[in-house]
Amino acid sequence: MSDTNIYADAELERVGFEPLISNGDSAVVSSATPPGPSGDGELLDAYSQAVVKAADQVSHSVVNIEVHKVVTGRGEVRAGSGSGFVISPDGLVLTNSHVVHGASKIEVTLDDGRRPDAHLVGEDPETDLAVLRIYAPNLTAAKLGESKDLRVGQLAIAIGNPYGFQYTVTAGVVSALGRSLRASSGRLMDDIIQTDAALNPGNSGGPLVNSRGEVIGVNSAVILPAQGICFAIAIDTAKYVAGWLVKDGKIRRSYIGVGGQNVKIHRRVVRFHNLPVETGLLVVSIEPNSPAQRAGLQEGDVIFEFAGQPVATIDALHKLLTDSRIGNRTSVGLIRRSTEKLALEIVPGESQWRGE
Repeated sequence: MSDTNIYADAELERVGFEPLISNGDSAVVSSATPPGPSGDGELLDAYSQAVVKAADQVSHSVVNIEVHKVVTGRGEVRAGSGSGFVISPDGLVLTNSHVVHGASKIEVTLDDGRRPDAHLVGEDPETDLAVLRIYAPNLTAAKLGESKDLRVGQLAIAIGNPYGFQYTVTAGVVSALGRSLRASSGRLMDDIIQTDAALNPGNSGGPLVNSRGEVIGVNSAVILPAQGICFAIAIDTAKYVAGWLVKDGKIRRSYIGVGGQNVKIHRRVVRFHNLPVETGLLVVSIEPNSPAQRAGLQEGDVIFEFAGQPVATIDALHKLLTDSRIGNRTSVGLIRRSTEKLALEIVPGESQWRGE
């Protein structure tokens, strides 16, 4: 992930403030404008009503998450905070992987102040999603929508706990669809929602909802120092990943064990071999005893094809390394010594993400 993509999981800091107007122990309320005879409800425009209704529907499902980690020489310390939301009445909670990754202890606080026991069911750092299980009765599950039907410009409402200010609501619009964002594992996450609904540290893992109170995304990241450029993982992706996390505790993916970078293939080589792409993946390192080493790949090789599909970038290769490739013999097309075209067979193994 680039240096400008900053996850909203920073250490919570105490924010001091003073009342705008105070008089002793009681606040001074201006009476210059008396309330209207019909009540405040009629003063709300359609936009305000939509935001209020959506926030009311979802706020009881939003939880505050505090994470503790073991630090050498210091023992268990508080390491940060984030948000999440209940997705089933039996206590499943969806949040970001980066909020809870490496936690020795996870504390969850509900909107009514309850602090039920919580544990990690599973996480997938490559889509930045995690599922927790909490043990408490009378939970309110958020209604999950469908992100495939989203339109640019429609209302987007974010609910979370920025800087410890619990159940904060911000509103904006869906700024763009189909964005890509780099996960902490290095894999590119697709189908990301861009919004200008303000997100801050502590919002991570909270819901992004539409005007009907349906969750359309999981708030994940912001770009600093830009303002109004925030990102959420599409709920269609989140539902798929959450299902597998509940079932297996992880998402299975294949790997071949190479480190690489995108390079341009010489035009003469492309024409001579009639290659399907003009760029490929230069192999700069090979893990010991990996599928790539066993298959005979070498540093300096340029991969241009995998399983019969063109590979123009490292992200294109990632998309082809699905769970169905694990243990199955797969063809790899490559250029060696800048001019020689080779076809090798490789048996991908199961990926084990080892990042922190």
